[in-house]
Amino acid sequence: IPADIRTDGGVARMSDPDMIDGIIEAVSIPVMAKARIGHFVEAQVLQELGVDYIDESEVLSPADYVNHIDKWGFTVPFVCGATNLGEALRRINEGAAMIRSKGEAGTGDVSEAMKHIRKIKGEIAALGALSKDELYVAAKELQAPYELVAEIAETGTLPVVLFVAGGVATPADAAMMMQLGADGVFVGSGIFKSGNPAERAAAIVKATTFHDDAKVIADVSRGLGEAMVGINVADLPAPHRLAERGW
Repeated sequence: IPADIRTDGGVARMSDPDMIDGIIEAVSIPVMAKARIGHFVEAQVLQELGVDYIDESEVLSPADYVNHIDKWGFTVPFVCGATNLGEALRRINEGAAMIRSKGEAGTGDVSEAMKHIRKIKGEIAALGALSKDELYVAAKELQAPYELVAEIAETGTLPVVLFVAGGVATPADAAMMMQLGADGVFVGSGIFKSGNPAERAAAIVKATTFHDDAKVIADVSRGLGEAMVGINVADLPAPHRLAERGW
């Protein structure tokens, strides 16, 4: 998980295939595994192992600082991170089937997740007010195909689902992301580095489902034990900010 990757340091790579096989055999829910940015052979291995989703993840050490994986050549769907609409559209153009706003993984600080979902949603809304001529300019600025930009301007949404990740640690965090327009949330360190992972996971699931019901969120937030202590993003030096990986 991201919190352990931060603590351990070094080069972070794809997980051992034996561990991935063990997880697939142990659970009935979909299994997602991470590959390094640009490492298409790690992705080939993960597809061969039979995972349900591949996360081309900035949490791992990037393998390629110029190219992301060409995801159209795979049958398994990919999820990719983004901090803004331009990043999201470039990943979609490469074949991503899901976008997650990056946040700052492994911190338990939801502020970056808040910033990124607001930015992506705000930039989508801004496209709807542009003329056709202005959309051509926007496509150049976003470094994305005009047809994709025009589609989003018309529909007001991405053509794939948008989840939030990075720093979600409480039921209230998850509910807030849903109220801001996310289709779902990813939670890793916020669960496994808490005092009671099983109960916290169940509470976050319920808060995500009933994100508009403050009573439900209050009820599931009771008695969960200590939340992840975490790291304030403001205290992280720039080289340790994982969200800045990717382009």
